[in-house]
Amino acid sequence: MKKLKIIELASVLAGPSVGQFFAELGAEVIKVESLKTGGDVTRSWLFKGEKVNGTVSAYFTAANWGKKSLAIDLTNPTHRTKIYELIKTADIVIASYKPGDAEKLGVDYETLKSLNPKLIYGQITGYGLDKAKVGYDAVIQAESGFMSINGEQGADPLKMPVALIDVLAGHQLKEALLVALIERMESGNGKLVQVALIDAAISALVNQGANWLVGQNQPKSMGNLHPNIAPYGELFTTKDGRKLLLAVGNDKQFLKLCSILEIKDLDLFSTNQERVMNRKALSEILSAKIHHWPSGKLMEMLVNEQVPAGLVATINEALDEGEPHWFLKADGITGLRSFAATGFDRISLSPPPQLGMHNQEILGDLS
Repeated sequence: MKKLKIIELASVLAGPSVGQFFAELGAEVIKVESLKTGGDVTRSWLFKGEKVNGTVSAYFTAANWGKKSLAIDLTNPTHRTKIYELIKTADIVIASYKPGDAEKLGVDYETLKSLNPKLIYGQITGYGLDKAKVGYDAVIQAESGFMSINGEQGADPLKMPVALIDVLAGHQLKEALLVALIERMESGNGKLVQVALIDAAISALVNQGANWLVGQNQPKSMGNLHPNIAPYGELFTTKDGRKLLLAVGNDKQFLKLCSILEIKDLDLFSTNQERVMNRKALSEILSAKIHHWPSGKLMEMLVNEQVPAGLVATINEALDEGEPHWFLKADGITGLRSFAATGFDRISLSPPPQLGMHNQEILGDLS
């Protein structure tokens, strides 16, 4: 079977995460980076005290495994002609220019389609193809309502500590590109598909959006509490000081929890709606009971009775206890796979590339 050829004209996280997804499935992914700006900007995004590996930062490794780096200047006609030669045999282009910039550089869909009618062009934007406003994850979190429902009750709006809107938009673009590939199998034609960060964010509001659209209930920040379920998201402290989170989703699970904790008076808590209405009283009872349990023993009981619960872990604790299929390893670097589904071969990938390290391999001499 012919290996897919992907040209990545994208930077930061959303677009590159799609490129790594295809690399993990065995595609050839050529990451085109700007010589003028020093390549993907995340190469320079270093955490405090980070010792950079050449042009590869920790952030850059989050979405750039298995790719070849081609560093050129698209404003140079000779360099652009070289890209056009690659486009003629490519299957997919992944781009993340704000509207108008791809046209200025001569790598917009209409231009590239004339070279390769079968080309599928996936575009990430902030606000759609007709709005040139630059889209950044944190801004989209603010504008989409996510920040207004994140954080403790009564506190300032809070953004999520990962660029989750970028991640969601990346998943949306993967789906669009895969559907476009299926359509091309039938029609033989390529197409333009586009995902806006704001659209990906709004579509991910799910039950919080529905609470407003259906019930006119204005979602607000509630800390870990869930507006529709209790006890779901609440934190409790065990005898040995560990933080335990409960995520009880139905009455059966709640009855099992009460049996373990020896809670007998359920007059105010027999249904989920009652538990939501009497959340504070329920939390006080659960806190007092859970405080007498060692975390290990309580978790063993909860797991055995299939009551959803977990102990709060730090990032290093979660990763140090991680499953082998989560990780990518090469040249002393460890990274996370972007493709989590099982049932597929887990291929080995080359490490995130240094800037322009594949120029000679891909293009030969470039004047």
